[in-house]
Amino acid sequence: MAHAPFLAGLLLGASLIVAIGAQNAFVLRQGLLQAHRFPVALFCALSDAVLIAAGVGGLGIAVGQHPRVLALIACVGALVLIWYGVQALRRAFHPQVLTPDTHGKTSSMWRVIATCAGFTWLNPHVYLDTVLLIGSLASAWPAPLPRTLFAIGAATASFIWFFSLAYGARLLAPLFRKATAWRVLDVLIAVVMWSIAIKLLLSFLTD
Repeated sequence: MAHAPFLAGLLLGASLIVAIGAQNAFVLRQGLLQAHRFPVALFCALSDAVLIAAGVGGLGIAVGQHPRVLALIACVGALVLIWYGVQALRRAFHPQVLTPDTHGKTSSMWRVIATCAGFTWLNPHVYLDTVLLIGSLASAWPAPLPRTLFAIGAATASFIWFFSLAYGARLLAPLFRKATAWRVLDVLIAVVMWSIAIKLLLSFLTD
């Protein structure tokens, strides 16, 4: 069937992206704040699309032959995650900065995008999922059309997920009118970031 590779890519992309992680936690927070939601969602989705295209195009095989590159990215990414975990914990202990209005006014779009870029491009798991895994599985489909449809399906999953997360988060807005809810969210974000950082260091530095 002509649509089979597209659906296969869509389901694979959805299974990989719908998970708790630093990037998703950041997009969720921006969605709750209703600050720069569109550029954040667009940046994340386009980044995935670029990496998926690179993986399907053969970059996955090349990167897989240089594990030291992933190890270096892992170290840098872990440091970034640890730092932003500290920032999230600091927000949790300062209720006055836990309101959408205040945060939205103090964070420029470019600063938010720069933070998002760190979560996206300095996370080795992004490369493992999009470049290596999706890239290798795409080889099961003949080129060029079926394999291209597979890549488009995987990229479509990213667009659907990030825009749904960014704009659907407003449904939780009533819960986050209290500083306590923001405090809990930021503590959870810090825990998620630190746990991912530790996992990255352990998985790559012990190889």
